[in-house]
Amino acid sequence: MKNVETVSVAHLGGSEIGYCFGEDFDPSRPTLVMVNSFATSSQLYRPQFSDNALSDTANLVSFELYGHGKTRTRSEQFTYWDSAIANLQAMDKLNVSSAFVLGTSQGGWVAARMAMLAPAKIKGIIPLGTSMDYESQQSQSLGCWNGSEFNSPLVDALADPVDESWEPANEFCDALLAAGFGPDVSDDERAFWHKTLKENYAGDDGRKRLRMCAINLRDRDGLYGRLDYVRCPVAWAHGTADQVYSVKNAELGVSKFTKSEDAKLTVIEGGQHFLSASHPEEVNELARSFISKWSESFTTTPNVVIGHATDTRD
Repeated sequence: MKNVETVSVAHLGGSEIGYCFGEDFDPSRPTLVMVNSFATSSQLYRPQFSDNALSDTANLVSFELYGHGKTRTRSEQFTYWDSAIANLQAMDKLNVSSAFVLGTSQGGWVAARMAMLAPAKIKGIIPLGTSMDYESQQSQSLGCWNGSEFNSPLVDALADPVDESWEPANEFCDALLAAGFGPDVSDDERAFWHKTLKENYAGDDGRKRLRMCAINLRDRDGLYGRLDYVRCPVAWAHGTADQVYSVKNAELGVSKFTKSEDAKLTVIEGGQHFLSASHPEEVNELARSFISKWSESFTTTPNVVIGHATDTRD
């Protein structure tokens, strides 16, 4: 993978969106946009960027959501809808006319938003270890986590300004790794993400961005009332060892894509919440097959005007 760079877009009064290409962009080939999970960055997709077979199938590019990696905006307030809009504007700036979108956890529901907002641009979506619901009682009854229990203490702890020496605590880093990667995180991977998280969220600016990320994760709107606006194919993959969202919740979620050209769930035995990292071979093969199947059959439909949107609970 290349170095993470930034591209300027107009959304939220002007933003710099962090992105990373695997190789030089070839407009004659299909493109896979990859969208990161909570508090991570483009580095989450190192196993995808290093897969030669996947790189041979499509251009690979990751976009870092608002509050993550190198993405910056002058607005302290942003939502997942804002990230979806900014990603589409970044695609335009980078001359990516259409793409498949793979998203892990929060990246999955951003991928769905991108498909709703720009059906002419999005050929298909690959949600991984995600939920299309808000943090509802229904999702908890299906075996999902209590998002408020994880995020509310973080939101409260990050409410006040800090000095520039501040960095996320080891306890936060370890809790994120446990939820995303499961109990068997190697020493090298743990050290890598501790360093990355502490660098990404250093100082008061980092505190503010991390707090808004936690607010968005806890208080986001659900998409069940909107999923019939997604017409492109959907290849949802979910791990049986996912500690955040359950397979039962994924089964319900994929059933809501009632007007998708094709919506299927693949269950991966032993897969963790950050499925692209815990089971890259299975995820990469799914992505290759999905892109190969649907690249030639894609036909454009009228696009929509991309403007500002805010969260509203369905």
